[in-house]
Amino acid sequence: MTPLTVVLASASPRRSQLLAEAGVEFSVLSVSVDELLDPELLSKPQEACKKLAERKAGATVQEILAQGVGGPTLVLGSDTMVVLDNVIFGKPTGHDHAVRMLSALSGKTHQVMTSVSAWMMAPGAEGGVSVGYRTFVDVTDVTFKDLSQQQILDYLSKGESFDKAGAYAIQGFGADLVKEIDGSLDTVIGLPVERMRKELPELFL
Repeated sequence: MTPLTVVLASASPRRSQLLAEAGVEFSVLSVSVDELLDPELLSKPQEACKKLAERKAGATVQEILAQGVGGPTLVLGSDTMVVLDNVIFGKPTGHDHAVRMLSALSGKTHQVMTSVSAWMMAPGAEGGVSVGYRTFVDVTDVTFKDLSQQQILDYLSKGESFDKAGAYAIQGFGADLVKEIDGSLDTVIGLPVERMRKELPELFL
């Protein structure tokens, strides 16, 4: 049996670490995509999250197809969103924006959604390639402590916020902001490994 080649369509070091810790051998190929979403999708965060994962994986699939598929290949695209009251919190555009985000999250429960879009490619007859995909999203509830403005400013001074959805990193100093979580920590960090074991068992053979 030809071994399965796994490609992670993400440059995120956090996703790479989670996948490696799960025992999966993979390479990384990340193709930049347009992450703008139309207003209808913005009002449906889970669908928006899945759509972005599909765009990322799909762009990487096109790149691999252009190079040629040598054997069974599984491409994994992923996206993580922070959502409060059905409003998507992306990455902060600057310090003041980050302050507003964390102030809004203070004392409240929000959702962290991480989607995975898995695309399987396999060489077919006469040089063709069959392609199929499926996408799912995992959701964890995160409750923040009541934060003072000084606590928020002290956290932002650590510099880990500005490339993170919702302006915090739960795997870093951001853990100090969190009162409790209900769901998978991996989902909050950026890749729902527990859910992937159920949805994609072929990854973990």
